Amino acid sequence: MSLFPLFVKLDGRPCLVVGAGPVGEAKITSLLRAGANVRVVAPRATRTVRAWARAGRISWEARGFDPADLDGAFLVVAATSSADLHERVFREAKRRGVLCNVVDDPERCDFYYPAVVQRGPLQIAISTGGLSPALAQRLRRELEQQFGPEYEAWMEQLGQARQELFTRVMDPERRRRLLHRLASRDPVKVQS
Repeated sequence: MSLFPLFVKLDGRPCLVVGAGPVGEAKITSLLRAGANVRVVAPRATRTVRAWARAGRISWEARGFDPADLDGAFLVVAATSSADLHERVFREAKRRGVLCNVVDDPERCDFYYPAVVQRGPLQIAISTGGLSPALAQRLRRELEQQFGPEYEAWMEQLGQARQELFTRVMDPERRRRLLHRLASRDPVKVQS
């Protein structure tokens, strides 16, 4: 199966997580970082998930999953230890057209969580299509060394330069060449 690589804006979008153990907590963390409006359904939750709920960062309902929980959800993550529950969540999400990720079950995933290298606005995502998360993590570690922290400031500089070039009246081909020349520089030398 071929995957379509895509970066999605989740800011303010309703996302459901079924399960609030350590794995669910990790998935909630990534959704919060993306600005999603996170709702969690689970009879029990980690200390961190409970704290997020008390602080109003997420909505947590201390109960089991109900298919109506998917009403209005953009996506759902099933992160429990119950294969039967995962199957129910996946089947119901599919029926409603809600994107679903069942943790550690590639066959029941409409999307995968990639291993990500992030340097400010620069994101490099690695996916193995669920076949080997360990390889994706290894590649992430290697890329983190190759693309060091200096890339964050450099990305900001490139963004400012691009914004300024687009305010000028100029030949689009000349603008494209200038942007490519700026992007081909070494960020370590730019920071020096």
